[in-house]
Amino acid sequence: MPDPRKLSVLFVCVHNAGRSQMAAAFLAHLGGDRVEVRSAGSAPAGAVNPAVVEAMAEKGIDLSAQTPKVLTAEAVQSSDIVITMGCGDACPVFPGKQYLDWELHDPAGQGVDAVRPIRDEIEARVRELLSQNGVDRGTGGMRGR
Repeated sequence: MPDPRKLSVLFVCVHNAGRSQMAAAFLAHLGGDRVEVRSAGSAPAGAVNPAVVEAMAEKGIDLSAQTPKVLTAEAVQSSDIVITMGCGDACPVFPGKQYLDWELHDPAGQGVDAVRPIRDEIEARVRELLSQNGVDRGTGGMRGR
């Protein structure tokens, strides 16, 4: 059962090997214990994209032990906000959830130079998500929840 004092977010992309992994890592890093983070893919890859691992390491975030996970209805049901990143209609929809679609370039098959701008855009969006939902650094939880 999700903690009602925490913002619970699920990031979904097709392979769960790039965009959703970066977003989940940034949210966990920036939100700390004030957030509950999940990521999944509609057709998970075998491993996280090595260029994504390298680009995130440049920001001090280690994704080397992460593995792509399959999208489940339970993951969606357990989340307050579901953010899709190019998974199309593969994400199940449940009433009462907030759904956002972040249009981002796909880092699949790209080198680290191409991944960096995607990473930086994801970081900016995650910071904005935290701000919009009242998750502030140094607070014990979310404002207004």
